[in-house]
Amino acid sequence: MSDSSSSSSSSGTDTDNSVPTFVSSLVFNLVVAAVIFIAFCILRPRFKRVYAPRTYAVSKEKRSSAVSSQPLAWISAIFRVRDEEIIARVGLDTYMFLRLMRTMFIIFFVLSILSVITILPANITGGGDAAGMDRLTMANVPGESGKLWVHIVFFMVFVVWVMRTIFGELKVYTRLRIWWLTNPTHSSKVGASTVLVSTLPSALMDNDNKLSSMFNMFPGGVRQIIVNRNCSKLEKVVEDRNAFVGSLEKALTSYAVKCEQAHIKSVKKGVAYVAPKHPMTRASKIPFKGPKLDVFEYYSTQIASLNQKICEMSGDKEQFKRQSSAFVLFRKQMAAHMAAQTVLDYKPFSMNSVSLDINPDDIIWSNLNMNPYDRRIRGYISFAATIGLVIVWTILTTALVSLISIDNLKKIPALSSMTNSKWFGLFSGIVPAVVLAVLMAVLPMILRLLLRLEGTPRVSEVNLRLLHRFFFFQVWNVYLVMIFSTAILTVATDAVKDPSMILKLIPTNVPKSATPVLVYVLLLAFTGAAKEILQIARLVLRYVLPLLFAKTPRAISNAEKPAEFDWGTSIPVHSLIFLMGFSYSFISPLVNCFVAAYFGLFYLVYRYQFLYVYNDANWVTGGLSFPKAIQQIMVGVYISEVYMLLMMVAKIADNVNANGIVRVVFTALTLLLTVIAHLYINDAYLPIINFMPVRGAADIEANPKIASMFPDVMSDGDMSGDTLETASTLTAEHKARLGFYAAYGSLVPKKLIDYVLHKVPSLLDPRRFISPKPGQEKTDIADEEEAIMSDESPPPVLNVQTTTTDGFLPMPTAHHYNDENALGISARRSSQNTNVLSIDSANAMQQMPMPLANLLAPGDHAAGDNSLSIHSYTSATELRQRRSMAPSATSMAKRRSRFDAASDRLEADAGDNALAEAFSNPALRAKPESVVWVPRDNNNLCDELHQNVRTWGAGTIHIVTDCVWIDAKCNVKADVEFDPEAAAGVVENVAVSKAPTNHK
Repeated sequence: MSDSSSSSSSSGTDTDNSVPTFVSSLVFNLVVAAVIFIAFCILRPRFKRVYAPRTYAVSKEKRSSAVSSQPLAWISAIFRVRDEEIIARVGLDTYMFLRLMRTMFIIFFVLSILSVITILPANITGGGDAAGMDRLTMANVPGESGKLWVHIVFFMVFVVWVMRTIFGELKVYTRLRIWWLTNPTHSSKVGASTVLVSTLPSALMDNDNKLSSMFNMFPGGVRQIIVNRNCSKLEKVVEDRNAFVGSLEKALTSYAVKCEQAHIKSVKKGVAYVAPKHPMTRASKIPFKGPKLDVFEYYSTQIASLNQKICEMSGDKEQFKRQSSAFVLFRKQMAAHMAAQTVLDYKPFSMNSVSLDINPDDIIWSNLNMNPYDRRIRGYISFAATIGLVIVWTILTTALVSLISIDNLKKIPALSSMTNSKWFGLFSGIVPAVVLAVLMAVLPMILRLLLRLEGTPRVSEVNLRLLHRFFFFQVWNVYLVMIFSTAILTVATDAVKDPSMILKLIPTNVPKSATPVLVYVLLLAFTGAAKEILQIARLVLRYVLPLLFAKTPRAISNAEKPAEFDWGTSIPVHSLIFLMGFSYSFISPLVNCFVAAYFGLFYLVYRYQFLYVYNDANWVTGGLSFPKAIQQIMVGVYISEVYMLLMMVAKIADNVNANGIVRVVFTALTLLLTVIAHLYINDAYLPIINFMPVRGAADIEANPKIASMFPDVMSDGDMSGDTLETASTLTAEHKARLGFYAAYGSLVPKKLIDYVLHKVPSLLDPRRFISPKPGQEKTDIADEEEAIMSDESPPPVLNVQTTTTDGFLPMPTAHHYNDENALGISARRSSQNTNVLSIDSANAMQQMPMPLANLLAPGDHAAGDNSLSIHSYTSATELRQRRSMAPSATSMAKRRSRFDAASDRLEADAGDNALAEAFSNPALRAKPESVVWVPRDNNNLCDELHQNVRTWGAGTIHIVTDCVWIDAKCNVKADVEFDPEAAAGVVENVAVSKAPTNHK
């Protein structure tokens, strides 16, 4: 009896704390989320470089239109974008992720409504003795109550619905993946027909003919094979050269600013200008050792010497030892997919690793020369280390959560009298979740390192494998250890005293963990979603750190790069929330409401983030993260079914009756049918998800126009023009109807969709989905852009290239500074000075070493500028006239955006030499020339220094001063879109080199 009373007392204490813990967490998270969302609505139009970089800092065809500065205008803007436009703009990976978030929201939205109507009243009136938050759970329903059938029926219906939804979503995905694989946007890239073959045997590694003859067995044959080489020595030289180039850029930029400051002081004081002294350095890495050297001369001569080494070392690629991996470029895309599914060698582990859809920027080059046994041993070590991390993190999580629990705080004398304070409810509701979030944030870094050490050849594969490992950690450390620690410990402790009590304790103690689940979901749903959209860290990095560290034009330009989405860690977190919500959907219906809010808010936030913020140009897997997320959802379904089975068994522990046995049978049958459905999914869908079906490829080859049409993803028909969406055969209303089928057909029957569309015909209005092209909306000029347009820095130019069709100026971000003539300030040169620079550059060409001179094309020097300095103008009228000067057609034609540089590479019609260069080690692609992007002062005071740098650099240094200037406050400004390497002619012209190839 004493044990029982003690247990009851403990239960009562927990119940008393559950209500204030939940209420304090809810209020806290709602207030924080509201403040953050309001801050976002205020800051969004004022800081477009953080909240809308995709309106300018991506390639032109993928840009989003600017949004009005109205606080909530962004919500309507993101929902005007059609599904096919989302795929074209941000890729299939992103679309499938957004689709998954939308599907989860709809599932839990319906769950929350129906569970509140059915299960919640059954729990409240269950007749048990639970109190507080526990009265809303299944713990308040005794085992002999017939109301448990409400839970059983509800659970079985929704398991069937979720499984039906999974089947429908996989059907949609398989159609979309085939379309994506065969679409000209993807199939025209060489990487779509390329495979990376690892662990080559030595007999093939050193014999190109044998390697080619083997892969020529596939249809269409081999176009080219590039065997990777060990370039570690060359990599070190290139790394050192790039470090000196960065140092030279910093020194020249700093000196130009000092010259400008000195000139301004001399004008104010009316004295003669005195040039600042050159900075000095020492060649030795040991402090105070060696003579002092002029920084500009030392850096320039070092760059010239290293460029000479790069030229000599990269001239003969045969000097670099071949590695045991190769890129095989096929003439047909189908051949690459067949090679990836074929057993390539009869030796164990030989050529057993084949990767599809290759992007050279995605390769981890240091992992391409591992032998198969070394790779496997590393894999075993990595797996053992992962298990060790599980144990360590379990101990850390349990210890920290236990230390900050109220029961342990009571033992501290100074706090014993304050345990009933409302602040302790807030403390216990917020702090454990925050501590857990911090611990889980450190973990992915360690897991990524382990996966790279295993020898994973691509960054995208690291992220895909991280999906499963991090999800395993989430399930164990968050769901089982942190959430269930109290309930499990209570059950285990009491069961030791009386093992027969274990089945009685499960239905009463385990549901008490619903409150920690609610607290965790609340934290992520409101505060987490708000933090995601506010991007506070990005805001600080973009506007605070550049003031301290981004002093050069290149650093300023790099600070403008859009953020990248963390696929490897984000998807497991959302899968965990599904697991939590679904496993508690029948126990505590209140969880469903907050999980629905979680997915709804994150879907809204991510839709904006992917359309306006995130840029994942290198993450192109064709949606392969989606089937992995489906597998994680299946884990959630299994855990919920096992949990339900245990609850039903525990409910009949005291009173075994036929009614209770039937409930157990129905629950077990649901679990069995789910296993069968899961096996069917693996057998039916996994093969056609990873590889392109031959039938689909044959249909596309017979009718190529099919690949250009967005498919009817819910159709069971063949891939033909009759089942696809075309502008000529389908009306706009029919297109909209097909869009609703594609979006919601996996969730509900078509008849229900037709019924809703019949009742609300306005949903089929095509104008709902019209989203303006980038630059076609009127936008208010925000604070940041007003600063750009002030007299202290050059404004955008009003001309036919930069104005919109309505006559309004587009969003005046940095990319509207089209070239040096449009800037209106900075780096201005007279025509005479330009000619002198050209002659001097030609003289430098004659002085440079012959191997380097042969590599440089005539005229590869930084072009001068014909505009005058701002100090040449004596009135505001002249200054305004100067700012209205339009850029010349010649300068516009020469301009190239660095954001377009990556997208036009590796086209299928590129020449073999260009492709061999593109798929070679980055060190082999390095040019023996260096581009230094720096500003000039506004008075031509650095001209002589720049010429000296060119001379010291033996003609291998190109100084580019276009699209960068020093404003009136002596701050360096740069056009973030400008590509200095392209302007200097030192760039990998892969797409330009489209020489005809001799296909044998």
